[in-house]
Amino acid sequence: MQLGGVIPGAQFVDPAVLARIGNLELVARSVVDGVINGLHKSPFFGTSVDFAEHRGYVPGDDIRRVDWRVFARTDKFYVKEFEADSNSNFVVLLDVSASMAYGPRIAKLDYARTLAACLTYLVHRQRDRVGLVTFDHEIRDHVPPSAKHLDVVLHTLDRATATRQGQLTAPLRRLAEHFGRRGVIVLISDLYDEPEAIFDALAPMRFRGNDVVVFHVLDPNELEFPFTDPSAFEDLETGEQLPVVPESFRDKYQALIRAHVDALTTKASERGVDYRMLDTSRPLDFALYDYLAFRERTSRTR
Repeated sequence: MQLGGVIPGAQFVDPAVLARIGNLELVARSVVDGVINGLHKSPFFGTSVDFAEHRGYVPGDDIRRVDWRVFARTDKFYVKEFEADSNSNFVVLLDVSASMAYGPRIAKLDYARTLAACLTYLVHRQRDRVGLVTFDHEIRDHVPPSAKHLDVVLHTLDRATATRQGQLTAPLRRLAEHFGRRGVIVLISDLYDEPEAIFDALAPMRFRGNDVVVFHVLDPNELEFPFTDPSAFEDLETGEQLPVVPESFRDKYQALIRAHVDALTTKASERGVDYRMLDTSRPLDFALYDYLAFRERTSRTR
């Protein structure tokens, strides 16, 4: 996908390159600025066109939103406020279970951490409150949403590891009570659980008025099963080994994966959740573009 021509900073969009940089703040800034410049749009996505009121200008406000007609009458600076402009909460729920450590080229966790950092940096630029939860079979870290928590989120992402067995739905159910205020909740996971159970666990967050976005992160090997030599495949979370002859198993495996993704897509649509499956070989600008398109769609329907 070409986002308005050559994207400045596009050398940072390749996931394998991003994983080697190590500075998540630098990565996030480079990718987000590149995508925004490539789209030739303001970084303030998802704003409504319905005027609500004026408020006094404060340093840091976008001068393009100053009402110069009011300035001409009053000799004071006022900024136009729109209906969707009020600051909101944005929280990433990041799966750090052991299966997220998989990836011959780039670990799913590294891809997910970088995506989380880019999304958080993007919405922080919109002056929204940002937060983060990491979890496996239990909640590992919880950074409450705040306008001052970008550095804390990035630091928490930087030290996140995927070493323990996961259980996707139980932590999600426990987290639901923490999201009473309407906002955006982004789940990033490889979603190794039953689709019905996953969306049942997310339902209370939707019921409380939150927009929910799910990024389903998978390695290309998990999608294609390109292996050729008979060998024992190990479950990263349980350590259980299963002898497999790939040639005789590939078609059945690919059918199971397709069925799982189709079921997730269907359940997400039924529950009003935005779902995207991401191949970790895919540049991150695709994921960011999908997210921005989602925000624009939801802002128009509020």
